Amino acid sequence: MKKLFYTIFAILTAAASAQQFMPAHKLQYAEQAISKLYVDSVDDDKLVEEAIVGMLKSLDPHSSYTNAKETQELNEPLEGSFSGIGISFNMATDTLYIIETIGGGPSERVGILPGDRIIKVNDTVIAGVKMLNSDIMKRLRGPKGTDVDVTILRYEGTTPDTIDFRITRDDIPIFSVDAAYLVEPGIGYIRLNKFGAETHKEFVEAADKLKKEGMKDLILDLSDNGGGYLQASVDILGELLPSGSLAVFTEGRNNPKYEYFAFPSGKKPLLEDGRLIVMMNQFSASASEITAGAIQDWDRGVVVGRRSFGKGLVQRPVPFPDGSMMRLTVAHYYTPTGRDIQKPYTKGNSDAYANDILDRFNSGELMHEDSIKYIDSLKVKTLRLSRPIYGGGGISPDRFVGIDTTENTKYYRQVMAKGLINRYAIKTVDKDRKEILARYPTDTEFLKEYSISDDQLQELYDLASDEKIEFNAEEATLSKPLFSMVLKGLIGRDIYDSSTYFKVYNERDPMFRKALEVIKSREYSDILKSPK
Repeated sequence: MKKLFYTIFAILTAAASAQQFMPAHKLQYAEQAISKLYVDSVDDDKLVEEAIVGMLKSLDPHSSYTNAKETQELNEPLEGSFSGIGISFNMATDTLYIIETIGGGPSERVGILPGDRIIKVNDTVIAGVKMLNSDIMKRLRGPKGTDVDVTILRYEGTTPDTIDFRITRDDIPIFSVDAAYLVEPGIGYIRLNKFGAETHKEFVEAADKLKKEGMKDLILDLSDNGGGYLQASVDILGELLPSGSLAVFTEGRNNPKYEYFAFPSGKKPLLEDGRLIVMMNQFSASASEITAGAIQDWDRGVVVGRRSFGKGLVQRPVPFPDGSMMRLTVAHYYTPTGRDIQKPYTKGNSDAYANDILDRFNSGELMHEDSIKYIDSLKVKTLRLSRPIYGGGGISPDRFVGIDTTENTKYYRQVMAKGLINRYAIKTVDKDRKEILARYPTDTEFLKEYSISDDQLQELYDLASDEKIEFNAEEATLSKPLFSMVLKGLIGRDIYDSSTYFKVYNERDPMFRKALEVIKSREYSDILKSPK
């Protein structure tokens, strides 16, 4: 054993001494020593992965490592499509419940309907066995052109029927536009959930459709949008800013300043004229902040909501041959005025960074505008009107809208956390889909006339009691408008489409109501004017 040790030591030392002993050699030296000499067997791959993770932890909060499987799952939502059967689903009491089939997709083509339940995939029963969503998706997805057999449970009348289908997998689009509709004559609303490979194309299609319906002004909802591809943001800014406007620039220690311009070729923007509101909150990050920051810097529109997340670090993917990937921070994002989007952080202290949103809540920043601390040294002026705006991490709104926690009681949160509102919505749609569609052929009639009854709410409360959630009458009364809104929105989404949910939600959302108020009033002009 002693002889083996010295033999390995001699080999490693010779390899290292052949050239200057660099830190990389030290890491390799340590890994080989552990692999050859450690008392127990070790997983070399895991050892190296953990070393990479350990190195990245000492850097910034956004440099990261993902194994091959995680890398594929991480990239998929941004790439714009994957191969599968073309359904949106929820898990309801351990059963896969189909919310909708993608138009023209594989499931719709064979006759699968919203409300169907998949109980078996090939020879595997997936209903009632507490299978993870990721395991179910693994069985449903697969290479384009391959077949998958599914058994469906369909409720028509009082007796459920089982039907067997063979579905040929195909490319399924992943959409970035959650909703696009006219709020009222002349005012459009588009909500983006990410900035992916197809986001610009989807945005143009949605905006063009709304323009044909009479849209002159736009509310762009980026709340809860965690970002995505930088280029998608720049392309969308090309539809909103004058051609050739600086959209964003990046700069880092080993990365010289690089500027991105909105359609430098001179193409006319789709929405160059008309009023523009951008909605954002504390979860709007990265590409969302680039978009809002450029619009604010150029005085092109008004930002409404709360200070954004503050993610302004540029990651460069460093792929490994085994499919894993390191995303390494190489630069900072800066808005056209030079504001650094990134909020402050301490290297190696990821816990404090992760708790930032909670700290904002506890300090009152998310509820009260006067709790926001602006730093005079970070004040800059907008590029067209010389309005004062602030840097320091994230994009601060032109008009603040705080969180209203009055209706968000502990009882509501418990019911929501158990997925019971969604489960009750599914039950209602199962039972009443045909009747609701007969009475309300479009969501326009549904929005105007359908309401959640006290009997329905009581059934929801009874369902919560069955799940051992103690009924609290006072809190249930406080949360009644919230219960009713979410339940109506989910029912509308399952019967019509995802836009219906946001049409219901926006009727009561304080941020949307403020956005609509500003875009219609003199307040818009008052914000976008030069200071005296």
